Amino acid sequence: MALQCCYGGSTIQTLKLASIPSTAPLLSSAICSPFKTLTITPSAHLIKALSSPAAVVDSTTAHVVKPQWKAAIDFKSIVENKSAVAENLKNRNSTASLELVIELYERLLQLQKEVEDLRFERNTVANKMKGKVEPLERQRLIEEGKNLKEKLVTLEEDLIKLTDALQREAQCIPNMTHPDAPIGGEDSSTIRKTVGTPRDFTFSIKDHVQIGKELDLFDFDAAAEVSGSKFYYLKNEAVLLEMGLINWTLSEVMKRGFIPLTTPEIARSLVVEKCGFQPRGDNTQVYSIEGSDQCLIGTAEIPVGGIHMDSILADSSLPLKYVAFSHCFRTEAGAAGAATRGLYRVHQFSKVEMFILCRPEESNAYHEELIGIEEELFSKLGLHFKTLDMATEDLGAPAYRKYDIEAWMPGLGRYGEISSASNCTDYQSRRLGIRYRPESSTSPPTNTKKSKGRNLSPPEFVHTLNATACAVPRMLVCLLENYQQEDGSVVIPEPLRPFMGGIELITPKSN
Repeated sequence: MALQCCYGGSTIQTLKLASIPSTAPLLSSAICSPFKTLTITPSAHLIKALSSPAAVVDSTTAHVVKPQWKAAIDFKSIVENKSAVAENLKNRNSTASLELVIELYERLLQLQKEVEDLRFERNTVANKMKGKVEPLERQRLIEEGKNLKEKLVTLEEDLIKLTDALQREAQCIPNMTHPDAPIGGEDSSTIRKTVGTPRDFTFSIKDHVQIGKELDLFDFDAAAEVSGSKFYYLKNEAVLLEMGLINWTLSEVMKRGFIPLTTPEIARSLVVEKCGFQPRGDNTQVYSIEGSDQCLIGTAEIPVGGIHMDSILADSSLPLKYVAFSHCFRTEAGAAGAATRGLYRVHQFSKVEMFILCRPEESNAYHEELIGIEEELFSKLGLHFKTLDMATEDLGAPAYRKYDIEAWMPGLGRYGEISSASNCTDYQSRRLGIRYRPESSTSPPTNTKKSKGRNLSPPEFVHTLNATACAVPRMLVCLLENYQQEDGSVVIPEPLRPFMGGIELITPKSN
């Protein structure tokens, strides 16, 4: 049950809308350098991009805050693989402008060259003044240096604004896509595997809402009064079932070498953005905290991804495998209809998330490992489900490839998504600044001070992967509807019983 992203044209749903802050003064329409005449005539969309603010103004304090964060985007690769990137944008139905990104990048290279030339000229003037110079010549050099400084300040300001404009546009470009991913919309997704068959009921089946009401497991009405729609109270055995699911899932995943975590459930907006999610704007899925740069997390993927932000990991530490429990908060903006009934789509829920950081050449294999863990967990619970290879238009911006698992929900009369597993390659790590230093296989390590650091390999960006091990509300839907009995009771799957104090059956309460 992945939180999807809005970068790159994919839809992201969020939990609270936040107003967009007012912006800084726009860049002058004259983008040409005062130092040299430009050979590139800026297009209309280039001028529009450069006219966007390079920094934002905090309206409460009326001062300019620092410009946006920078992603380590491989612009050279984008230019060299323009056709492949354009095809990828088309396949994902992305609205990102590749032409504008390339135009901004070429302008940036030209402006960087102008700045370098001007700095060289200024240094030359400064060096001339170090020697014995006639008074008139010294005065001329002082004036020349002053003029060069003024031009350099203007150019450097333009360079900052141009860099920010390039970042804004380039961050909209989604990850590349696995060559085997189906092309098209959600209907083009293909079935990789089907496990089990639907249960054959010999009585009239109920959905989880009716089951929960009769067994006194939920209270949606009181929650609506306290918190609003799409909130709920769990009661009685439903509480034990949630705790049992969480603890059983954690114990199963930890057997496979995953480090257990509980995470902060509030994250800074920049971390949310660096993971590929949009915390503000229309139809955002993220609840933003008014008057701050913080958000409620929609998935533990966000705080777990931020643990190693701006760090270089040792090669020997990889892979890093985490299994994290957290509460998740989503606005579910735009969601309506029967598909949202009861627990299926809610604003707050508990979830167990798997997250892996690994070497680039290993990410495809770990993707298969993650989907294998999910399939094994759901098989042990006796669920009937199918695994899908999701089509390009259904991929969030960070995902290189994504598998979804949809389980049969007899009360709802359809399959519903209960899990997903995504390989994000280096999309998130380039934004979060997570790298590792490969161990050198050609030169033996040395301990001498003189050669310290000479044999170190350059750091590379890790690959990140995430997968849902247990999204509690959807699992409650599946278990209650699939294990309901004719007398109104619900059987507890055997693996969960030791984690629920030995309870085998949820039975109607006596009046």
